[in-house]
Amino acid sequence: MKSSDPQDAARAIQELAAIVESTQDAIISQDLDGNILTWNRAAAKLFGYSSEEIAGRSVYVLVPPDRKADEAIILDRIRRGERIEHFETVCRRKDASLIDVAMTVSPLFDSEGKAAGASTVARDVTDRTASERSAHHLAAIVESSEDAIVSKDINGIIQSWNHSAERLFGYTPGEIIGKSVLTLIPPERHYEEDIILGKIRRGERIEHFETVRQAKDGRLIDISLTVSPIKDRSGNVIGASKIARDITQNKRAAALLEEQSQRLAALNRDLERRVEERTADLKNIQTFYMHSSECHAILSRRPDGNFQYDEINPATLLLYGMTRDQVIGRTTNDIFPPQQAAELNAHLEACLQSAAPYSYTRRQGKAVVEAIAAPIPAEGAQAARVAVTAHDISERQNLEEQLRQAQKMEAVGQLTGGLAHDFNNLLQGIIGALDRVQHRIQQGRASEADRFIGAAIESANRAASLTHRLLAFSRRQTLDPRPTDANSLIAGMEDLINRTVGPNIAVEVVQAAGLWVTMVDAPQLESAVLNLAINARDAMPNGGRLIIETANKWLDERAAKERDVSPGQYVSVCVTDTGVGMLPDVVARAFDPFFTTKPIGQGTGLGLSMIYGFVRQSGGQVRIYTEPGNGTTMCLYLPRHLGSAGETETASSHEPEKGFGETVLIVDDEATVRMLVHETLTENSYRVLEAHDAPSAMRIFNSNQRIDLLITDVGLPGHVNGRQLADAVRAKRGDLKVLFITGYAENAAVGHGRLERGMEILTKPFPMRALANKVRDMLG
Repeated sequence: MKSSDPQDAARAIQELAAIVESTQDAIISQDLDGNILTWNRAAAKLFGYSSEEIAGRSVYVLVPPDRKADEAIILDRIRRGERIEHFETVCRRKDASLIDVAMTVSPLFDSEGKAAGASTVARDVTDRTASERSAHHLAAIVESSEDAIVSKDINGIIQSWNHSAERLFGYTPGEIIGKSVLTLIPPERHYEEDIILGKIRRGERIEHFETVRQAKDGRLIDISLTVSPIKDRSGNVIGASKIARDITQNKRAAALLEEQSQRLAALNRDLERRVEERTADLKNIQTFYMHSSECHAILSRRPDGNFQYDEINPATLLLYGMTRDQVIGRTTNDIFPPQQAAELNAHLEACLQSAAPYSYTRRQGKAVVEAIAAPIPAEGAQAARVAVTAHDISERQNLEEQLRQAQKMEAVGQLTGGLAHDFNNLLQGIIGALDRVQHRIQQGRASEADRFIGAAIESANRAASLTHRLLAFSRRQTLDPRPTDANSLIAGMEDLINRTVGPNIAVEVVQAAGLWVTMVDAPQLESAVLNLAINARDAMPNGGRLIIETANKWLDERAAKERDVSPGQYVSVCVTDTGVGMLPDVVARAFDPFFTTKPIGQGTGLGLSMIYGFVRQSGGQVRIYTEPGNGTTMCLYLPRHLGSAGETETASSHEPEKGFGETVLIVDDEATVRMLVHETLTENSYRVLEAHDAPSAMRIFNSNQRIDLLITDVGLPGHVNGRQLADAVRAKRGDLKVLFITGYAENAAVGHGRLERGMEILTKPFPMRALANKVRDMLG
């Protein structure tokens, strides 16, 4: 029953106002033009405006520029009397910060039933959307992993299946999810799954278990398997996650290396046996001469300068394919083709002129002959004579080639083993941290996930650093060389070097006056000098002196040959310590990847190999001068650049400034990269377009859309790379700015480190904040 008493109506209005003021949700009323009429306490807390500040102002004050179109749609629907429920959007607070908001908008009607305004109920959902984004990011990381990642329930039924698992085993998620893992296991190995499930139910983890699994097409695959239990919030095991890596090629390579090693050992044993047999047959000089498998001959020089055969043994006749009568008394010109005879005559004449044994190698038919010619002292008017001993080294060359191949395989094995060890450690940090993040989110404890996310990022950054070092060693890293003053660079590092080496080591910097400019990647040079300083510190455990010295060097032919560089002008940067020095065998391996003399866990063995690769890629050389017990000097020789030094750029780590609605086109064949770039730039108020290859990017450019910046990977699929795309577009739009992003690119693809005006480069992986800062800097 409705009351018509005005006092009751007033009381009801007061009660309603009290409810509105006490609710935790923001409640706002507005007219049809979007002007705010009322504003409760929760709204003031959420958006930062008091009721007095906001009353009468347009609702657009709460709307970011890129969301104003959404607000116009809302106002239009209110005028039509429509209700909008659970609409999620982004609003702007008084301090300009952005928050995620879920709102319900209801029209308000006048006494005639016409829409007169609207009431909005809004709630902050920023924390929930952040958790959802974290979950999406984790899912993207799992999906982009190079390892097959599979989850199963406690009964062995497959629950999830990433892209790498599909590539390894051949099953799509639709084909395999819901089926038993026994589908992937050969029948004779089904017992392994019982053992694995037993350990998982007991909460045990299985690491690096090598076994065999079966692909969809029947192929058997050697894999390394790591299995971890999955627990619910109560700690009960509800399933397991499996990480599988294909090690088929590694096993084949190991088997091939073992086979080649055995063959080489057999060849060595055979060679030793044959040498022993040959030696046993040589009873005396005459027997040796006549029956040796080596070739012996005596030649005399005739007055016309030709060499004549005076004596020859059967082995030589066999090598020549001639009889004794066809050789004795005849000259080299009679026996061999003109060019071959002239070559042999020149060797014999050189022997006589030097009056000492003379060695040479030449081809005799299909054989390769190694010979030693010795002058025979002449008696009276006797003609000058030469004794030649030669043997066929074709088989030895074959053996040496096989030995080199085996050594190469050993080096590959060492490199692969070091990589596997370091990357497995880093992947363990990433996967373990992400597992804990997933576990915390499942438990509803997302706020505790930050430290695990930080651990995953730290491990990922260390993996990126390891990749950069490997690329530096192989001279395939993407460098950004600029004219650099090494004196200024080292002066800027002096405090850092002092803090790094500690108080027990005196640091002295000797700078050459008038030092030339060199064209190098300045951050890489900083890293090289710091690495050398750290190595010097470790060589002086009881303290000592560290000297960093720069100099101009003009290397002539002899000096350049000693340093294995081209003659010319160089800037040298030398780091000298008074430490323990290096033994010759350590010097010989100092630049090998993963070689280190430091205790286990205190060095990766990549520092010097990275420095060597960087300097060689920059056109220079690294040299070691050392003596055991008397310290070491490491010198970097960098080519002189004829020009002035520019300012050294530093990486941007500050919070990126917002854009102004500029349009950016990202071209990358990796969907995850495009998604991350799109997300980052959209958050910073840019309009983002996407293309997966050069043809699709060209279609966008040909549509005459406004594009302010092109971001492109260098290595694109198809026949057109990122540099060629940029050149084609700039031929039409000469002022277009281009940012190359690349994990590895041949120097030629990015102009050998010399980019045109308006072009910049970022090396993957990079922090997304660095990308946003680079985009803002380029757009001005």
